[in-house]
Amino acid sequence: MTSTVIGEVLVDLVWRTGASTIVPIPGGSPANVAIGLHRLGRPTTLATCWGDDPPGSLVAEYLRDTGLPVRRATSGSGRTTQALAYVDGDSGAATYDFLAAWDPQRLSIPPEVRLLHTGSLAIVVQPGAEEVLNACQEVRGRDGGAVAVDLNVRPAVQPDRAAYRRAVERVATTADVIKASDEDLSWLYPGDSPEEAARQVLGQSGARLFVLTRGASGATGYLAAADAEEGSVSEVTVPAPAAAVVDTIGAGDSFQAALLAALLTDSGSGEACAVRLPSDATGLRDVLLQAVTAGALACGRAGAQPPTREELDEALRATASEPY
Repeated sequence: MTSTVIGEVLVDLVWRTGASTIVPIPGGSPANVAIGLHRLGRPTTLATCWGDDPPGSLVAEYLRDTGLPVRRATSGSGRTTQALAYVDGDSGAATYDFLAAWDPQRLSIPPEVRLLHTGSLAIVVQPGAEEVLNACQEVRGRDGGAVAVDLNVRPAVQPDRAAYRRAVERVATTADVIKASDEDLSWLYPGDSPEEAARQVLGQSGARLFVLTRGASGATGYLAAADAEEGSVSEVTVPAPAAAVVDTIGAGDSFQAALLAALLTDSGSGEACAVRLPSDATGLRDVLLQAVTAGALACGRAGAQPPTREELDEALRATASEPY
């Protein structure tokens, strides 16, 4: 059984503070997660679309070089999404503007897929968002099927907060695992704290695990009891490892890839066979530790560069003696 990531691949036009040139770097949150899972040894396919334009040529070459299996749907507009990423020279934090084109035609998910991940522009930008919702519902309805969603809110593509919130809450009803940053939730639910919003979305969605990230401050996992009638939620927080930040592009995607890789069981032949959520706080802490470590490693590199299995394992060994 395999995993599929569905969503956009794009070109980040990276403009660093004080620079006189813009550097084009292929990326896109779902594509980054798929590449991250691939580098962590989890068989994964990316279902996406791009246009036959200059940015699309850059994307196609990049994906070929990664070795990631890709199912390319036809783009209705023939355009490739581009993102202007402004990178602060001091903090490395990135903010974005988008020229979005998410219009895949006839996306299909093979019957053997048991984990589907999506998020970012793919769950908001129409007409592709409707295709994504249908795919999530299909996989969630399969025996052993699971869906993971990273909200990765981008107000630039949908500044109407209420409309964005409706899109998020609709796809969340199909999810088993949801991830969002404190910035995501603060924008979506300005009247609530991120912690309150996380618990609210978890309770309304039917998901069992919600992961709230706080950048350099680490992450918190909220794990709902397997027995829905019990109604209890376990909460675990882990700090992020120290990192020399080059930029934050792709850090959340590396986090998500490591999170999903940790949740996938192993058949013994290296193939992902099922999603297994932690059964207790200790298991949840172990999963979160892998994710924050992967995110920290990505922060030390320019652009979206998720770690390999060997790099993540080495970093985990280096921090194994640190108290949490």
